[in-house]
Amino acid sequence: MLRTGLSKLLRSVTPDKIKIGSCISKTFLSADMSPPIVIQPKGPHKASVIFLHGLGDTGHGWSQVMGEDLNVDNVKFVCPTASTIPVTINMGMRMPAWYDITSLSEFDKEDKTGIMRSVAHVHQLIADEEKSVPSDKIFVGGFSQGGAVALYAGLTYKKQLGGIIGLSCYLPLNSEFPASAAAQNSTTPVIMCHGKADVVVDFRFGQMSFQKIQQFHSKVEMKEYDNMGHTSCPRELMDVKSFLVKYLAASS
Repeated sequence: MLRTGLSKLLRSVTPDKIKIGSCISKTFLSADMSPPIVIQPKGPHKASVIFLHGLGDTGHGWSQVMGEDLNVDNVKFVCPTASTIPVTINMGMRMPAWYDITSLSEFDKEDKTGIMRSVAHVHQLIADEEKSVPSDKIFVGGFSQGGAVALYAGLTYKKQLGGIIGLSCYLPLNSEFPASAAAQNSTTPVIMCHGKADVVVDFRFGQMSFQKIQQFHSKVEMKEYDNMGHTSCPRELMDVKSFLVKYLAASS
């Protein structure tokens, strides 16, 4: 069971200026969800990346990173926004969140209902992209709370995916694995990236989740960054882009 004594929120850094994607997806939405930000591919659409923001952010928050730092020709980027819900650990304040957080010291008190609702939404987003590209050309990833959902959703999807990306996050409901893992995704590449100076999602969480996934998954790697807190850095983004390019080429 993953535990820590942290008392800070799982939050992401929202840029001051955001570039909105070139169009809005008409994909399946929950009633209280706004449409995802979508960055259309440069050239023919050959692959898709679905990327989930962290607590309190929106799809706009990572769309600029997707469009500039991670942009790869022929890849479509989909940045959905979570429902706005009360977050217990933040005194019930309403904010975009993929699930409620009661405590960061007792991860056996996870909001399973909320996590599974968001996982189902991600699975629907993947299925929607499959109308245009094969599942093994679809990558799912996220930062912080979004990364947690992305890990669970990717590992449990019933078709082979292109890859799974988890930044500054952990595997939620970890006691359910490996039973919940889909055999079809046993060889889907997974990259986890975490700053050693993270005081929001403790670096140990990333390590422990990586070790857990290693027990049942054959293709997972972890990148560590000295002096990086709960944020991202150019070297991490280069590693993620290299991951995308490598496994897009491998599946071609």
